[in-house]
Amino acid sequence: MIEIRSVAGTLLYTHEDTSLAGANLAGADLANAHLAYASLVGVNFKGTNLSRANLSRANLFGTSLVNANLTYVALAEADLTGANLTGANLTGANVADANLLGANLTGAKAANANFETANLAYTNLVGADFGGANVAGANLVGANLVTTNLAGANLAGANLAGAHLAGANLANVNLSGANLTRANLTRAELAGANLAGADLSGANLTGTALSGAALSP
Repeated sequence: MIEIRSVAGTLLYTHEDTSLAGANLAGADLANAHLAYASLVGVNFKGTNLSRANLSRANLFGTSLVNANLTYVALAEADLTGANLTGANLTGANVADANLLGANLTGAKAANANFETANLAYTNLVGADFGGANVAGANLVGANLVTTNLAGANLAGANLAGAHLAGANLANVNLSGANLTRANLTRAELAGANLAGADLSGANLTGTALSGAALSP
């Protein structure tokens, strides 16, 4: 039997099996749960409340977090490879240095979240809200950011090579030193963006709004 407790030690959930791998915890209330370093491979967290939970360095490979409440959750250095976070609420979450390779974050809410130096390569971020998020130094190679809201976000030094940013809102974004080679920025909004030192080699800027953007000479 496995007991899931809060950071303060309060019992939140009892699981009869000896492993949580593949467990169905959909809709459970696990707010403030202490699951750091836990093996949660393939767990179903659909609609689960994990607000302010500690999942630092947890293994969430292939986990379903569809529509989960992940507000202010700690996911630093967690493995979310291939995880499904469609519609999840990550507002204010700390996802620094986490591995989200190939994860699905379609329609996710991640305003003011911290994704610094996270691996977001080949993720699906279509329609997601990353307004004001810290994504500095993150790997977004080949990521799908079509119509994503990144207004006011910090993407300094991020690697967006080959990323799809058509119709994305990048107003007032810090893209200084970012790698945007071969990125698709068709009809993207870059008004007021900081592009100092950014590499736009081979990028598609058709219909891109650059009013007030700071470009390297």
